[in-house]
Amino acid sequence: MPADPIESHPTPHVGLDHQLPAPKPRSHGVRILVWLIILLIFGVAFYLVWTRQSAPKAAGGGRGAGAGGPVTLTSATAQKGDIGVYLDAIGTVTPVYTASITSQVAGQIVAVHYREGQLVHKGEPLIDIDDRSYRATLLQAQGTLEKDQNILGQAKMDLQRYQAAWSRNAIAKQILDDQEKLVLQDEGTVKNDQGLVQYDEVQVGYCHITSPITGKVGLRLVDPGNVVQANGTTALVVVTQMQPITVVFTIPEDSLGQVQSRLVKGAKLPVDAFDRTSITKLESGSLLTLDNQIDTTTGTVKGRALYANSKSTLFPNQFVNTRLLVNTLHDATLVPSSAIQHNGTTSFVYVIQSDAKGEKAQEKEVKTLVSDGNTTAVQGINPGDVLANSSFDKLAPGATVKISTKPVPSAATSGSTAP
Repeated sequence: MPADPIESHPTPHVGLDHQLPAPKPRSHGVRILVWLIILLIFGVAFYLVWTRQSAPKAAGGGRGAGAGGPVTLTSATAQKGDIGVYLDAIGTVTPVYTASITSQVAGQIVAVHYREGQLVHKGEPLIDIDDRSYRATLLQAQGTLEKDQNILGQAKMDLQRYQAAWSRNAIAKQILDDQEKLVLQDEGTVKNDQGLVQYDEVQVGYCHITSPITGKVGLRLVDPGNVVQANGTTALVVVTQMQPITVVFTIPEDSLGQVQSRLVKGAKLPVDAFDRTSITKLESGSLLTLDNQIDTTTGTVKGRALYANSKSTLFPNQFVNTRLLVNTLHDATLVPSSAIQHNGTTSFVYVIQSDAKGEKAQEKEVKTLVSDGNTTAVQGINPGDVLANSSFDKLAPGATVKISTKPVPSAATSGSTAP
């Protein structure tokens, strides 16, 4: 059987230096062709992206999509009414009076009459300190006073005798004069004794501490048997007035003028106190006074509002949010804040108007005056105008609309900007 023919391959020629010949350089034209293909691919990709972004959105997917049918939205009607001009601030509940009572005499505490957290009235006993040593001193002073009073009485009787004898020329004038001065000296001694007696009575009174105000006592700070020092820095009991109570808050310097002008006219400005969330109203009160100077570091001035606090909803040192009613705008045009849109510094609304072809949205520029919660007073429209209150992402001036009584989901939020 004949053998398979062996395929012969040409053997590359090896030079004397035993190296293969160098490959031929790639053509310059091929390289240019590759770059042209890359540039063409980038150009096509850029064209596709640009055409997709510039193409109009599908019906109902963009603003003013009138070709896809009317825009469904909810509406609101502008109302005529009153709205308040408020200043919001953070305040601190501050008692009218806070008494930190310390001992004015030294001695041992023999009784504590109050209970922790008790509401005490002015004059009620709080703490008794051992007064025996002070009563003994008072008794000595009273004894000295009685002695000197009798000496004064004797001197006055002698003076009367000398005056009678002098009238009969029985004694020399010098004896009478000396007796008169002696009476004056005894009177001075008696006055000094009276002062000592009063001082000792005060010291005895310091041993029986009573409440200087009507208020609530705090936790017990001392117990019977404790020894206290005179004029010490440690408080024996703290009494805080709870009713009425005040809130101290700050007013911006720029708002001082409108507040001050109302106070000069004798107006009573209401101040409501809210909790930290500004949702729950704790108490209603009125502005009591403003501080006498502006704080230059913050540009604010302090104000103090007074509250009856009959239900003890306000607690000393509590942080609250305050709303000061500065003024009230009467017969203003009121609209929901969510119906107002903004384009830079310009505010506008969409007014729904009816014609032969249906209801259409017309853009109207408005001027916002003041806001209170979800309501804003505006100028530029009339009470009774029907406004668009949703679907702002689809609206454009002149767009045909359909008013719905149910909430309409919208991608745009209140206050969105318009192109």
